[in-house]
Amino acid sequence: MSSDPWGRVDETGTVYVRTADGEQVVGSWQAGSPEEALAYFERKYEGIVVEIGLLERRVKTTDLSAKDATTAIEHLRLQVDEHHAVGDLEALRKRLDALVAAVDSRREERKAQKAKQTDEAKHAKEALVAEAEELAQSEQWRSAGERLRALVDTWKGLPRLDRKSDDELWHRFSHARSAFSKRRKAHFASLDAQREDARKAKEKLVAEAESLSGSTDWGPTAARYRDLMTAWKAAGRAQREAEDELWNRFRGAQDVFFAARSEVFAERDAEQGENLKLKEELAVEAERLVPVKDLKAARAAFRAINERWEAIGHVPRDARPKVEGRMHAVERALQEAEESEWRRTNPEARARAAGLTGQLQAAVDKLRTQIDTARASGNNARADKLARELEGRQALLDQALKGLEEFGG
Repeated sequence: MSSDPWGRVDETGTVYVRTADGEQVVGSWQAGSPEEALAYFERKYEGIVVEIGLLERRVKTTDLSAKDATTAIEHLRLQVDEHHAVGDLEALRKRLDALVAAVDSRREERKAQKAKQTDEAKHAKEALVAEAEELAQSEQWRSAGERLRALVDTWKGLPRLDRKSDDELWHRFSHARSAFSKRRKAHFASLDAQREDARKAKEKLVAEAESLSGSTDWGPTAARYRDLMTAWKAAGRAQREAEDELWNRFRGAQDVFFAARSEVFAERDAEQGENLKLKEELAVEAERLVPVKDLKAARAAFRAINERWEAIGHVPRDARPKVEGRMHAVERALQEAEESEWRRTNPEARARAAGLTGQLQAAVDKLRTQIDTARASGNNARADKLARELEGRQALLDQALKGLEEFGG
């Protein structure tokens, strides 16, 4: 009989393994010595140890599913329970029990992780739905449409939820996209209708613009073109192709008219420039009449100059105030000379001026006497009041004296 700490072989060749529950039959051995029998079953034990070790590493370091791990554990446990090996079978059972616990822990971790991922996916999809529903009300048609397409791609990358939750969220998401598409379609249909109305309105504007292009009624026609441009801007835009074609015709008609007007105005401006030179020469001639020495001769000369002035014709509008102002200044100088001459030769006016001067001089002399009397009596308040009155009368007197001088003193 042969034995070791975990097993023995009896005289009949039966091999036993020692366990906590006592010896268990492993098998029989007839082909060789008892030592070879124990060695054979010990190798089978080592084989189980290696398999358990490999499974432990797979559970620890790979993504082996709990189902596959459990199947492998049960397979190894069956080998241990059948006692076809010699060794510490209880230690193997404990390692397998530990593996079961590890697999269960892994299963719970994965369950929790999956629940977390599902919760995150739900919140992510709810956020996508909320954004899609907000975008459904947008009128930023291009950017909102692009964003909704991006949301669809994001949705496809998220894990599915339970069927009910996923279907409900997808229904809201899909409804938001459909609502946006419906609104966008209606908007562009309305826009197309507006553009067609704009095209018809601009066709009429173009027709009128083209009918006016040959007009020589420069002022009213230019004003009408401005009105047509205002109407053009107010009409809105037609479809791109029609808009470009209509605008080219509209602008072309304007260009024809304004080019013709510019040519005529250029000729007129040249003529008016020559007129300006002539009038400036006449203005210089008229200005030589001032200061007036001989009123009658100056008047006759100015009339002759003015007749030549009127015969010349128009000058450029921006130059007109200055050159006409020079002639008006000469005319005012002649009028002032005439008025001065009239005052000097009018006896009644001279007499009235002299009489007024005499009255004012008497009033001034009287006030001075009254002031002296008041000061002498110590009535300074009355004297000051009279002095203020004297200042006003003296100013009037000075003015009257100046006027009297115009009559020759």
